[in-house]
Amino acid sequence: MTDFVLVAGARLGASAWDEVAAELRAAGHEPRPLSLSGLAEKRGVPAGQQTHVRDIVDEVERLDLRDVVLVGHSYSGVPVGQAAQRIGDRLRRVVFVDSSVPVDGESFLDGWPSDDVRRTIEEHGGFWPPVGPEHYADQGLTDEQISRIIDRSTPHPGPTLTEPAVLTGPLDKLPATYVKCLLDDEEPMPVVAELLKNESWELVEMDTGHWPMFSQPRELAGILAEVGAATS
Repeated sequence: MTDFVLVAGARLGASAWDEVAAELRAAGHEPRPLSLSGLAEKRGVPAGQQTHVRDIVDEVERLDLRDVVLVGHSYSGVPVGQAAQRIGDRLRRVVFVDSSVPVDGESFLDGWPSDDVRRTIEEHGGFWPPVGPEHYADQGLTDEQISRIIDRSTPHPGPTLTEPAVLTGPLDKLPATYVKCLLDDEEPMPVVAELLKNESWELVEMDTGHWPMFSQPRELAGILAEVGAATS
């Protein structure tokens, strides 16, 4: 049995993992989906990026988890990667699901053309608002799955996207799996490609889009279960 702390990407909370969590439980594991401050049922709680890092570390310590697998999707790869460094020997492995990874001194919005996102956050009172169905086109999602993502989305606190990451050591020292969703982009981003050159990092590919917890939950759960088994 492996403990998995599951953290969804921007705008989403713990409920994004409902189907993946059910598959993991059926396989005998203990999934622990986590909503970050300011999102989903924690909407209204002030949050910056370091708040989200503390959310993850605090959850691991509160539950006294050992040999835990941290899973971060999309934006949440940034706080999950930092949290993985801070929980020390409690960590078994970190899994980045089609996600960004933290770069010391850089924010989630650094390193890609994000001026429109920054303007949108400013125009919406410091929040990145939910988006319409067109945002999820060509990502292997059914209309029903897109509706569920939209229904579960809440505005995302802007400071979590603009504050810099703070790493306590080289990220390439982490035991890590990177799950690349090929419909989103066939190649990992350059910073990830560089990290994948290290023996402690591995690449797994999925033939789906950027939200595999909705489009292919059984397949994603299977990958996570294999990660847990391989590192036990």
